[in-house]
Amino acid sequence: MTSAVSFRKVSRHFGSVRAVDAVDLDIVPGEFFAMLGPSGSGKTTCLRLIAGFEQPTAGEIRIFDEKADGVPPYRRNVNTVFQDYALFPHLNVLDNVAYGLMVKGIGKAERRRAAEETLTLVKLPGYGARKPGQLSGGQRQRVALARALVNKPKVLLLDEPLGALDLKLREQMQEELKALQRRLGITFVFVTHDQGEALSMADRVAVFNDGRIMQVGTPSEIYERPQSRFVADFVGSSNVLPPDFVQRYSGQRRWGSLRPESIRIGRNVSGDGVAAKLVSASYLGATTRLALDAEGLRLHATVPSGAALPPEGETVTLTFNREHLHLMEEGA
Repeated sequence: MTSAVSFRKVSRHFGSVRAVDAVDLDIVPGEFFAMLGPSGSGKTTCLRLIAGFEQPTAGEIRIFDEKADGVPPYRRNVNTVFQDYALFPHLNVLDNVAYGLMVKGIGKAERRRAAEETLTLVKLPGYGARKPGQLSGGQRQRVALARALVNKPKVLLLDEPLGALDLKLREQMQEELKALQRRLGITFVFVTHDQGEALSMADRVAVFNDGRIMQVGTPSEIYERPQSRFVADFVGSSNVLPPDFVQRYSGQRRWGSLRPESIRIGRNVSGDGVAAKLVSASYLGATTRLALDAEGLRLHATVPSGAALPPEGETVTLTFNREHLHLMEEGA
C-alpha cells in the first residue's frame, strides 16, 4: 500500500549536529500520526522535512509515492499549521483563510465561498470580517487550521498548535481536532512534546530522541509495552527497574517497566512484597502520587485521592501483578 509519507534513511545535519539521523518511517494514508519527544529530539525537523522547509542531508522522502527531495514547499500537497498561527494581522479572517487560494489564482467569489465553508467546518461561521487581534487564542488557532484546510491538502502538518492554549481549551481542541480528522479523512501529522496529547489523539505515535525514532506503535503499545528505558520514562513516567530487581520477580535479568498505577500499597510489612519507605505524597486531584524509597531505588505509585495513606517516613509493602511488569529489549 502507498504510504502518505515515507522516510528512507533520512538524515538532516546542521554542521556536526545530527538533528535527524537515518530515520525510516511510513505514515498510513488517513491516519492521525503523532511525533512525540523532548525538545531537540528531531520531531520538528522531520515535520519541516515533510513540508519542504528543510531538505535532507541524506536519504529519500516520498509523499503519496512522489519523490519530495528538492521539491519546494508550494509544490507539495501538504499544508502546515504553525505553533504561533502566523496569521496576517492586517487581513480579516476571511482573507486570511482565502490567502492560499488567492496565491493559486482562484477567483474571488470562489475563494470567498470556500473560505466561508471552511470557517463553518472549524466552528467559526460569521467571523470572516474580524481581524486576528479581535479573536481569542482558541479562535486564532481555528483560523490557522481553516487556512490550511481550505487548500484541501493530502497531508496536514501540525507543529504543536495547541501549546499556547490553556488546559481546558487545549483538551477541547484535542477532541475537536480528532473528530475533524475522522470527518475529513486527511492524513494528520502532529508534532508535540506533550505525551497526553499524543496518547489521546493519535492512531499511532513515533517517540523521538536524539534524532532517532525509539519506538513506533499505537498509544496503548507505547504506554503498556515500551521497548526502551527512554520510552518507558518519557511516556507516562514509568518506574524503570534495573535487571537485579527484575530478576527477582521474573527470573530474567533484563530492564523492566512498571507503571505507577500498577503498584498497590500495604500497611503491613511482609515478605511477599517490596519493603519501601514513603518519602512524600503529592495531591494531583483525582489521584495522589507517592514517592517511595525501596532500598535506594526510587519508585512512584499513584493511588485514588482520598485513600488512607501512612505518614511520611513509614515503611510499607509494595505489591503488583507480575503480568504488569513489562520486560524491555536487551540492552534497552
